[in-house]
Amino acid sequence: MKANEIRNLSTSEILTKIDELKTELFNLRFQLATGQLENTARIKQVKKDIARMKTIIRERELTK
Repeated sequence: MKANEIRNLSTSEILTKIDELKTELFNLRFQLATGQLENTARIKQVKKDIARMKTIIRERELTK
């Protein structure tokens, strides 16, 4: 997800997305541990998406 797309969401929507991504990350790590994960690059992508969303939330906190 691009930063511009994230900025168009409300803060509550971003927090919901973060929770969904954290759940997905847990499942990906579980699949990796059991040897079922096919796309290992997805883990890095999900981590970056979470970081991007947290950064935008922090930006909003600082501008208030």
